[in-house]
Amino acid sequence: MTVVAMLIAALLFVPLLAAGLAHLGWSMGLNWPIRDTRLLARTVVGTPDVVRMPPKPLTFLVSLAILAAGVLALSLADHSSGGLWLDLAGIAAAIVLLARGAAGYTSGWRQRFPTEPFASYDRKLYTPLILAIGLGFVVLVVMRHL
Repeated sequence: MTVVAMLIAALLFVPLLAAGLAHLGWSMGLNWPIRDTRLLARTVVGTPDVVRMPPKPLTFLVSLAILAAGVLALSLADHSSGGLWLDLAGIAAAIVLLARGAAGYTSGWRQRFPTEPFASYDRKLYTPLILAIGLGFVVLVVMRHL
């Protein structure tokens, strides 16, 4: 395990952990960090006429997926573990994240998620961060074979 791979994995893990914990809290009914339920939904979801967060079971599953991606990033930093299946999981995560990131810059995405403040946060923060995390997964998978 190289120091560079560990650093990249940690840089991926921190925002994934933060997002995963936020989604976990929302799945339990917390309105953190925005106390107004409607504004929280408009900030996180971004669809027209959204007034509340998605159903708690769905948000819980999203939190698990995000937290699993964080664990996957840490696992990929160890080039001697997991074998082909870990590589494939890393590639799958990269594809999903890069596809979501690329979609964030399309006009169709902007039309589907125009609600503020989500639209501004997505353009300035969410989409670039998701692309960076996706690229990080690509780098970790490649580094396992160098």
